Amino acid sequence: MNATSPEAAAPGRIVLLTTSHRVAPGLLSWPAWQALRSADRVLCADGAHPQLPYLREAGIRLDEAAPTAQELIDACAGGRTVVVVATGEGEPALTDGLARLAGSGRVSMPDLELLPASYDLPGARLLDLVQVMDRIRVECPWSSQQTHKGLAKYGIEEAYELVEAIEDGDRDELREELGDVLLQVVFHARIAEEGRAEDGEAPFSIDDVAAGIVTKLIHRHPHVFGDETATTPEEVKEHWLRTKAAEKQRESVTDGIPLGQPGLALAAKLASRVRTAGLDVPLPTGEGLGYELLAMAVRAEAAGVDPEAALRVAARTYRDAVRAVEGVSS
Repeated sequence: MNATSPEAAAPGRIVLLTTSHRVAPGLLSWPAWQALRSADRVLCADGAHPQLPYLREAGIRLDEAAPTAQELIDACAGGRTVVVVATGEGEPALTDGLARLAGSGRVSMPDLELLPASYDLPGARLLDLVQVMDRIRVECPWSSQQTHKGLAKYGIEEAYELVEAIEDGDRDELREELGDVLLQVVFHARIAEEGRAEDGEAPFSIDDVAAGIVTKLIHRHPHVFGDETATTPEEVKEHWLRTKAAEKQRESVTDGIPLGQPGLALAAKLASRVRTAGLDVPLPTGEGLGYELLAMAVRAEAAGVDPEAALRVAARTYRDAVRAVEGVSS
């Protein structure tokens, strides 16, 4: 073959192999392994890349090198294939250099291929949150001192801010507030990992929290994961309440209702439990506005209205009226 033969002039092929740090090293797609095994050269600029030990163990010959765009093009001359195992940043300097050369029109460019060797499944970014929380818990002077009791007020605040975002219909705000609520869950779970044996605190992790809710959801949805059938929301609710009652084995329908929630919500929840259980419980009577509010909350629940939400809507309207009188824009 001489220097002017078609084979010598062939521009070759560059494969940029990307991986996700959220997937265990060595777990690569079959196309990725094929590209690695058939390549003329495999390069990686990061000698500490987590994939390198597994690639070498699999018999892949790999050079630790950080070529420039022109050097990489030269390495592909003669129709050769070069695989670049990308670092976590994705090799922006290299790809920018290749783009400039391609745009110049003066260089015979190799074929360029971006090949995801591993990629994130839905929910993978939650692993990042767990990792970040681990570091904050250890290194942040404030976060490292927090306790479940100390954080309790923030959980309440974030829940209310989430409700406000929902009622405002602001999707950007909704996304942010969901993240703040999620942070509370991960923060409490991280603290729980440090359970103190001397205080009788058995440690548990975010994985235990997730495993518990997964088990609960599967058990309470036999129409999805089992042999039962439900075709209406009412039938689904019946399944849920039946399995929940069997799990909890409560003595009273009022067991498990948090008494610290807002008054109207508490009254509506009690009324819902009474109505669902088919109990005939006369409303208590007495002097004062509290009993009138209780009766109104029970009537609202029976009519399918959330009295707490209804009052918030009215209160927000009242807030807007106050601001209008003050001449303040909403």
